[in-house]
Amino acid sequence: MAQRREPLAAATLAAALPLVLDGVAVAVAGSGEQAISLLAAHHVASGGAGQASLIGRAERLPVASAVEINGAAMHVLDFEPMWSPANHALSSTLPVALAFAERVGANGAEVLGAMVAGIEVEGLLREGSGQFEARSLQFHPPGLVGPLGAAVTAGHLLGLDVDGLAAALGIAASRSGGLMANVGTMTKSLHCGHAAAAGSTAALLAARGFGASADVIAASGGLVDAFFPGFDASVLDRFGPPYRVVDPGYAVKLFPSQYGTHFGIEAALRLRRRMPTTGRIRGARLTVPEMAYVDRPLPRSGLDGKFSFQYTVATALLDGLVDLDSFTDDAVRRPALQELMASVEVVTSSAIPARFEQMWVTLEVVLDDATTLHERVGELPGRWRFPPPPEVHEAKARAALARGNLVPEAVDAVLDGCRRFDRLDATGIATLLAATVPVTSGH
Repeated sequence: MAQRREPLAAATLAAALPLVLDGVAVAVAGSGEQAISLLAAHHVASGGAGQASLIGRAERLPVASAVEINGAAMHVLDFEPMWSPANHALSSTLPVALAFAERVGANGAEVLGAMVAGIEVEGLLREGSGQFEARSLQFHPPGLVGPLGAAVTAGHLLGLDVDGLAAALGIAASRSGGLMANVGTMTKSLHCGHAAAAGSTAALLAARGFGASADVIAASGGLVDAFFPGFDASVLDRFGPPYRVVDPGYAVKLFPSQYGTHFGIEAALRLRRRMPTTGRIRGARLTVPEMAYVDRPLPRSGLDGKFSFQYTVATALLDGLVDLDSFTDDAVRRPALQELMASVEVVTSSAIPARFEQMWVTLEVVLDDATTLHERVGELPGRWRFPPPPEVHEAKARAALARGNLVPEAVDAVLDGCRRFDRLDATGIATLLAATVPVTSGH
């Protein structure tokens, strides 16, 4: 798997540019979350100003600290794009590329090339693993493959040669992990943040000559032995165009929650438009694939609610929309929501694939006069190979940026910088990152 640094083809560039807008906007929104404030406070208290910017925050920190915070901020809302096979590759690559661009003075085209390379490595590792369905996952994917993708991204901008990249991958692989038990907690965001930091540190160490296994993926006791029995190593030979940002591409999330819940949300929103009033709902039954970690009848917090079929269906039925405000702790505790959520029954079916690209759900809602409404959803807006219209994606970005308390002029500046990111020089990237910080930052 050789590292390639040729300019991106037009199709790759067209697919990569919207990722910058999505990632930066979502990170701005996430930067004010309690988990990110706590994480940033920890790093600031640890001391050491640096040259890397925080997205949505005024502090500047050393590279490893900055990418950990920015990676966690980009993931904490569960709102960044979804990959195939399922992964959160953007949160462990884009923050790394931005930080190393500041370090080495790279331009936007070089940042995009590094990000695409890191995403490619993560996607190939996920494909080779054969772990496509949620029920087969023992570890959270970005915690497993994210450190290696981050290492490639950083190594790309540091100019590491083949031996240097092999060392960076070897170092990063020893930091792989991420327990599914932490899904629905603050710690889940660290799976992406830690991956970004681990890969960044690995590349910096490799640049100094730090050694590691030259064959860490396939070696005895390596990544495959530890995490991926039955790994298909032949997929790694496919590194390069057409890159995975183009084929199979990525799904743009239009709701800030676990991707499987989007199917139930979409079904509930469709049925909601057909109901005269939500007060007439007697009960609801949602039939889903086996995704035990998203079957949560009593979520305890907004974060927990992002991984609850029951909560996401109930809030869609009750409010007629699902947005960033749907996942606050106060939103979960509403009496009307709690009452409706208690009436949502989740039924699992082994006949439904537990892979996002193939899954479907059915939702039945029974009204108080015994009328039953039915909806089946197997495709979503913004799904793979069918990106949402630019105006829909921009509306998502604007809402996320506004969540970061940016004034309208700053929102416009960020949008403009992201749209022409491939033409920005190092100064332009710095200007874009500075525009993400509120003039009077409460972070």
